[in-house]
Amino acid sequence: MNALENQGLVELACREDRAELSVLEGRPVRWAARLTPYGHDTLAYGQSRPRAEPPPSEAAPGRQPVELIPSQMAALRVFVGLPDQLRVPPAAGLAEQVRTASCDHGIKRWRLYLTPEQIASVAYALWLHRMTGSAAEAKRFAREYGVAHTPSPAERDGPAPGTVMTMAPGKAAPRGAGPDGRG
Repeated sequence: MNALENQGLVELACREDRAELSVLEGRPVRWAARLTPYGHDTLAYGQSRPRAEPPPSEAAPGRQPVELIPSQMAALRVFVGLPDQLRVPPAAGLAEQVRTASCDHGIKRWRLYLTPEQIASVAYALWLHRMTGSAAEAKRFAREYGVAHTPSPAERDGPAPGTVMTMAPGKAAPRGAGPDGRG
């Protein structure tokens, strides 16, 4: 609260105000604060500020908007940072999309505009993250976008082009994908 008070967003209650509040509440009130006009306006502005809109080039045909939570984006950043060390590197242009992604702080999501191949590459990145730690990010991506990476035993030497994504049950294929989830 002290930081908010120092920024002029809240006013801390004085001892007399806390005593009155304690009587009203029927219990001791150790601290209380109220918004200043600046604090009120900050909240109003933050809730109604314009959301980031994609530049026309990002929303080009063949690209699908994808919103990632911070932990998914962190895993994807690790993946695109390892292209020389991976045998199945990120899809072409994915690193640039990650670098230029915008964060909508209102909903705490990173927004990217990806091709079907890049979406499949994201699914692969989240599968790698799943294999080395947390499955939550890959499961959420599969649930929201219907795309999951599931390697088959026949792919010992890596996937053949176009076989990286599979569809989660009950989801429609991403734009440009066939009914089996392949491009």
